[in-house]
Amino acid sequence: MNIEYYPDKTTVDAAQQVDDPLLILVSYDKRRILISNIDDAFEHHILLKKLGYSELDIDKYYRVIVNQDGADWTFVCPSDYKGIKDKDLRIKEFYNDGIDAISKAIQFIGYESNINIPKRYRRHFNMLGE
Repeated sequence: MNIEYYPDKTTVDAAQQVDDPLLILVSYDKRRILISNIDDAFEHHILLKKLGYSELDIDKYYRVIVNQDGADWTFVCPSDYKGIKDKDLRIKEFYNDGIDAISKAIQFIGYESNINIPKRYRRHFNMLGE
């Protein structure tokens, strides 16, 4: 995995040492991690822009905020994910792929945090039960 840091690796490492929350974006193909202290980028789409990517690329990444307490995944499944038309199948595939990619990414940057999907992003799971 290739890691891109904002504003730089030294700043992110310093934030990690005091367990400040980090914004991370993990590309769907698992090749790229974009990372910043939350206080330096504030939101995932801002991190993209600060690293020279289009904000419109947000749906090419899993969005996570991580520290030693856990990894909160902003679970937003794009309607065109992998071209899967069936909504339930698409959400299941997105979930399985995301768990795999995020687990690898957070371990790669030195965390062993559990992945949590905050309640406000669980609406997809409620739909699966219907």
